[in-house]
Amino acid sequence: MQEGHDVEQVNPTRMELIKKNAQIRLAEQGRDLLKEKMDALIQEFFQIMETVSTSRNELEILSEAARRSLLAAQAVDDSVALASASFASKRLISLDIKGRNIMGVPVPIIEKRSVSRTICERGYSIIGVSGRIDETAEKFERELDLIIGLAETETALRRLGGEIQMTRRRVNALEQVMIPELKKQAKYIRITIEEREREDLFRLKKVKKILDRKKKIKTEKIAGLPQSVLQEIAIETE
Repeated sequence: MQEGHDVEQVNPTRMELIKKNAQIRLAEQGRDLLKEKMDALIQEFFQIMETVSTSRNELEILSEAARRSLLAAQAVDDSVALASASFASKRLISLDIKGRNIMGVPVPIIEKRSVSRTICERGYSIIGVSGRIDETAEKFERELDLIIGLAETETALRRLGGEIQMTRRRVNALEQVMIPELKKQAKYIRITIEEREREDLFRLKKVKKILDRKKKIKTEKIAGLPQSVLQEIAIETE
């Protein structure tokens, strides 16, 4: 009932019909552009997802290897030496984060800085630690490198996924709500104008028929007058 009421509120004029047709064309163009954007975003999404999937697999393998190395160092090496090495190698990690746009979607770019260090750069004595501790430190540093890279790609993936969902909702709103409603309004205006034109044509035919009947009656009356009266009428009309 409400939809029919909304249609009837439209002013059924030719100018309004032109306006509705223009709105329909604009809405369809917007829908097509959004679909193109969504297709490009989906393509980019799957490309990044492949990278994320590969990085996750590498991270899982490396994480397991680092955990095993740590367990081996804890089992064999002196716990004090292991704790001292961990405190000595502790440091802050700074990252430079920039951004870029993918079809209007801002995504982060983390400047590639390797966290991995040489033995001399870790801050502990080379003589005081075993090769197992060095191996453990190296694997955890490589794991951290992967985590940083994965943070960049997963953030981009989430943002692209959110933009795809929002774009799909806009396409559905145009395709399933706005465009059908505009077409319904345009159809109502067109039908109303056609009915009005038919009514006007019917009235014109009716008026013409009445005028023709009056003219015929007048002609017949004039034809029934005496010849002398007809001559007088002809003289008066000259």
